[in-house]
Amino acid sequence: MKLLISIVHSDDADSLTSALMEKGYRSTKISTTGGFLREGNATIIIGTEEETVPDVLAIMKANCHTRTQFVNPLPPVMEPGELYMPNPVEVQVGGATVFILNVEQFWRF
Repeated sequence: MKLLISIVHSDDADSLTSALMEKGYRSTKISTTGGFLREGNATIIIGTEEETVPDVLAIMKANCHTRTQFVNPLPPVMEPGELYMPNPVEVQVGGATVFILNVEQFWRF
């Protein structure tokens, strides 16, 4: 048994959970916030048998896409009276980060 913990962009979360449900995989979605860009993410938790992990990863790959967007960097700490005009920076967002863990025991009540 494996536990997949995936962090996906909030724009991809609903299509991913729908695609997983269509294939018969149960999942739990938790709304989270990224630490770097402070944007909305979703953490999707899936428990599945080891032999179905490649199928789940294929579903994730098909539904979680990277995209580029412009963000304003956080301003540095400045002295009073100084002016800081940030230039937008192009970054890649989206896709999925997946952690696969071994499950020692599994219970469903």
